[in-house]
Amino acid sequence: MKKLYILITLLSLILVGTSCNDEWKDEQYSQYIGFRSPLNSQGVTEIYVPYSRKDITGNYIIGQGRSSYDLPVIVSGSTTNQKDITVHVALDPDTLSTLNEARYQSRTDLYYHEMNQYATLPETAQIKAGEDVGLLNIAFDFRGIDMSEKWVLPITVVDNPSYGYQSNPRKNYRKALLRIMPFNSFSGDYSGTTLLNYIKGDEGNGSIVTSTVTGYAVNENTVFFYAGTIDENRTDRKNYKIYATFNGTTNGSIAFRCDNPNVNFINNKEASFRIIEEMDDVRPYLKHRYVIISNIDYEYTDYTSVPGSGITYTVKGSLTLERNINTQIPDEDQAIEW
Repeated sequence: MKKLYILITLLSLILVGTSCNDEWKDEQYSQYIGFRSPLNSQGVTEIYVPYSRKDITGNYIIGQGRSSYDLPVIVSGSTTNQKDITVHVALDPDTLSTLNEARYQSRTDLYYHEMNQYATLPETAQIKAGEDVGLLNIAFDFRGIDMSEKWVLPITVVDNPSYGYQSNPRKNYRKALLRIMPFNSFSGDYSGTTLLNYIKGDEGNGSIVTSTVTGYAVNENTVFFYAGTIDENRTDRKNYKIYATFNGTTNGSIAFRCDNPNVNFINNKEASFRIIEEMDDVRPYLKHRYVIISNIDYEYTDYTSVPGSGITYTVKGSLTLERNINTQIPDEDQAIEW
């Protein structure tokens, strides 16, 4: 009886081992097609794209204001893809509309806008046999874009029985909502702790400080800030754009202007900037790049907060942008630690 028990045990182990080996060789999960585009807390994927795509020598690849982004298209599963796959994609405005209504309801001023007029989307992307990732090359023309609007490119994988694949059944994999953020050398989130905002004539009662002031790319050497403490949550934010044109590459003057005469913008002093770069003490491949704007001194009128009455503010101080760059990565947008 003891020998029979040992024999049965050995046979069981052999069968289990064989079963495990067969399962390991076979696909454990369905191979679905989707995008690599994780969502943030706002329900979109923030993508930073250079305002102008350049080569490693700094020359424009297509031209100023033209750029591109490679969106990863992936095959899920536990084994390597064994066939060439042509993935069909299309714009998906319906999903963007659903997101806007669910998140912002009647606040249409905060809605994301479809940016198809600034983007060229190919109809297909290729995934080669033996590979699990392909790239969907999206071309952009940012010339004339107004970043006071929140631009999103909604994309979906298209299913069809004749295509020979199935899109991922999970919506946040088969669909991508790309919040496109073009950037130049001077755009980004500045520390605003040293930029003071006063009500004109009432400076003695203290100042208002905003911890972060965002500079949005306009062209290769110009950004705009919202005046004073105004940010993108204001319904009338586009009325208060203050443009800053940087004259120089590593240092120089800045020309401030405002196109809206109702703001009564007055620039009291010529601002300047300088760029400082230093390598990290712990990670020697990491470069810290600081853009420091000094001598900011302007006035503007908030003419919409109180109907029929304007409040004039004085803004003085400086702003500092820090950008951390991995020098081991050649692609500019991939090298920056956003």
